[in-house]
Amino acid sequence: MAAAASTQPPQPPKLPQLLERDPYLAPFETDFQRRYSLFYNRLKNIEENEGGLDKFSKSYKTFGVNQFVDGGIYCKEWAPGAEAVFLAGDFNGWNPFSHPYKKMEYGKWELFIPPGQDGYPPVPHGSKLKVVIRAQNGELLYRISPWARYVVRDEDKVNYDWVHWNPPQSYIHKHPSPKRLKSLRIYESHVGIASPEGKVASYKNFTYNVLPRIKDLGYNCVQLMAIMEHAYYASFGYQVTSFFAASSRYGTPDDLKEMIDVAHSMGITVLLDVVHSHASKNSEDGLNKFDGTDSCFFHSGPKGTHQLWDSRLFDYANWEVLRFLLSNLRMWIEDYRFDGFRFDGVTSMLYHHHGIGTGFSGDYNEYFGLHVDEDALCYLMLANHMINFLHPECITIAEDVSGMPALCRPVAEGGGGFDYRLAMAIPDKWIQIIKELKDEDWNMGNIVHTLTNRRYEEKYIAYAESHDQALVGDKTLAFRLMDAEMYTNMSVLSPLTPVIDRGIQLHKMIRLITHTLGGESYLNFMGNEFGHPEWLDFPRKGNNESYHYARRQFNLTEDHLLRYRFLNTFDRDMNKLEERFGWLASPPAFVSEKHESNKVIAFERAGLIFIFNFHPYQSYVDYRVGIETPGKYQILLDSDAAEYGGHQRLDHSTEYFSEEYPHNYRPNSLMQSNLQTTFSQHPRRCHKHYIEVYIPSRVAIVLQNMDIPK
Repeated sequence: MAAAASTQPPQPPKLPQLLERDPYLAPFETDFQRRYSLFYNRLKNIEENEGGLDKFSKSYKTFGVNQFVDGGIYCKEWAPGAEAVFLAGDFNGWNPFSHPYKKMEYGKWELFIPPGQDGYPPVPHGSKLKVVIRAQNGELLYRISPWARYVVRDEDKVNYDWVHWNPPQSYIHKHPSPKRLKSLRIYESHVGIASPEGKVASYKNFTYNVLPRIKDLGYNCVQLMAIMEHAYYASFGYQVTSFFAASSRYGTPDDLKEMIDVAHSMGITVLLDVVHSHASKNSEDGLNKFDGTDSCFFHSGPKGTHQLWDSRLFDYANWEVLRFLLSNLRMWIEDYRFDGFRFDGVTSMLYHHHGIGTGFSGDYNEYFGLHVDEDALCYLMLANHMINFLHPECITIAEDVSGMPALCRPVAEGGGGFDYRLAMAIPDKWIQIIKELKDEDWNMGNIVHTLTNRRYEEKYIAYAESHDQALVGDKTLAFRLMDAEMYTNMSVLSPLTPVIDRGIQLHKMIRLITHTLGGESYLNFMGNEFGHPEWLDFPRKGNNESYHYARRQFNLTEDHLLRYRFLNTFDRDMNKLEERFGWLASPPAFVSEKHESNKVIAFERAGLIFIFNFHPYQSYVDYRVGIETPGKYQILLDSDAAEYGGHQRLDHSTEYFSEEYPHNYRPNSLMQSNLQTTFSQHPRRCHKHYIEVYIPSRVAIVLQNMDIPK
């Protein structure tokens, strides 16, 4: 019996808690056990064969080209398909054979170049290098090291060059990273477009012009896209060519380090949009065919190519691929001081079908079985385990459209280990409503369902729109709402047309209800906070290499004759209010009303009352709203205020007193009268009190109980 017990596969120690929380997962208990066993055994093998996960994931300090203290250079590569490996560059007059690597076990190659006289490094800072691979067919291939830290492209060249980055004095971080945030208010950003000018903007520009703006708007986290080097600018950074190199088109590695350091000085957390789901198929300046074979870092044959993205797919079961990817995460945290990651393309990683031609209905059978790529899932579990173990202050976010259960539960429960997942159904719902429905036909219950339909005790990042909706071929919410009139009627000197009025009011309401009801964190893509006009399109042949749409016109908010400033101010005050009351870190809202004919939604969260009247023309006087806590209430935020481009129909000095009268299953209520009100049944909680408020059409208000000590 003892021998049998010893062969028992490792069990997730906290799996019973997961199954108790969601009994519908019980039929898939063996799947969770198998996934955890795969994770456990891989981790154990790393501990036994590599001296521990800590050492294994620090391989960025030994692979590639690294300089010793005495000035000597140590070079190491993994090229299992190579017949021979050499280092060539400016330092040896580009002699392809003078510096051969020594072959080691498991496809690894190493080279040591001793220091010159007086300890002078043999490979100077700023000199160009190439790894020269002799392929199995005898061909010489000039490659950039997969571990290269800095690559640049001259204007007259197509491909990138590898430049040895080892300055005499690297940037020294001065400020500690912020403590782990309870409420994440994320400003999704792209450094290159962060300027009104038609050019590629710089890290320096972002540091001194954009970070203060982000801070003023009340965002406490910036999520940086397109930082990992990508040869094709128009790929938005999602076709990575050099995984360890910060994009040189914006500046130097030290410029990026300074940018992050300044963000930290402002109390802003900085996340990296990391792309480990695929890689560019470039071979001259990418990972593809590094050793002359079509495998190396990737699956061989059709399995190694994403048919929609036309990119290469990693072999997550490969030992050296795990070393490469885990070390990549570690380098961005420890070298640049990133505070965590948004993992892109997680759905593509989780399934062998990569989500192509597959709809996810929520049936649990869609998340378990042979179609799940458990090697990729195991990598994600290892990555989250490593980050949580070595840097517990860091945050990880999964971009998964499928809704994989337990993806944001701890690895010890058999989960994926992520902290947050993107609530990707929310922006799709807003687009569908605006495109397909008249305002009178908006379904309040459907809106509430979409905003609240999330897995219990898995944290979601709510957003009304992200970079996806801003790209050419799609439309931002502002452009969908106001379209061509944004070109002619956004000036306060022109009449407030019905289209512009509707667009401004709904833009504020949509963002506020998403912020307050949709999740445990909130995200906005840069510029969308003020209804940035038009779309985002990078320079390419199809637009004559124009930068006209590859920029953010922040200057529009500074012109007091334009209405963009109203939306900008509302976004700032909305974030500042969350900073005070912390609804994102509070338990989910209690929705007391979703009235279809009145188009009213009311709910409570973080001790505040939120009331939305989406009706296009009907205002309500003395409208009764059920509340939990009796007292005197006042308006904290009013989307109809003058500074937000509203019609000033509410008196902010008005005090609303609760009455003891059960309403909508809350013990107290505020009232807006004359109307029969329907409500959702709730068996456990009953409103005994109410208040009565005036709620104009297309207006959202936030009320605070003034009797509760602050």
